[in-house]
Amino acid sequence: MTTTILIHPGLFNSGEGHWQTVWEGMLPNAQRVQQRDWITPERNEWIATLDAAIATAEGQVVIAAHSLGCATTAWWAATYAGKPQAAKVKGALLVAPPDVERAGAPEPVTGFAPMPRIRLPFKAIVVASSNDPWCELHRARDWAAAWGADFHNIGAYGHINSESGFGDWPQGRDWLFSFAR
Repeated sequence: MTTTILIHPGLFNSGEGHWQTVWEGMLPNAQRVQQRDWITPERNEWIATLDAAIATAEGQVVIAAHSLGCATTAWWAATYAGKPQAAKVKGALLVAPPDVERAGAPEPVTGFAPMPRIRLPFKAIVVASSNDPWCELHRARDWAAAWGADFHNIGAYGHINSESGFGDWPQGRDWLFSFAR
């Protein structure tokens, strides 16, 4: 059975050199969730777009989310946990979830607050950096616990984006592929 890898970027999308963009180009069953507006996201629209991508994906689904894509995935799970399409999702790699609740959070992400704190209906791994400017490590660890997800602190790598220099990020791919086994 085919497993589709849905790549869900965060605010502003993931550009050249970002591990998500590299994976999209190298993994045969990977496809990017295409949001209509990457600059001024609307939570319900992003959730609906993710839901449509899951519903139309071939076979089972693994989600590779970054930043606001993590919040969208958590909101999707909170909205659709009891629905049939939730059974398609085998797992989610949630990398650098942003603190949408923190004072001073950028206006575009505050519409995703509060961060859902429900147990996810699929396996998940949360990956965080000890010096992410968008989320303190303890917040990401707390969300992982609430979501029933494994947690990995990878050290001081900022927002785990293209500036972090991961390229094709083999460790991340190993975590992603662990859901397909």
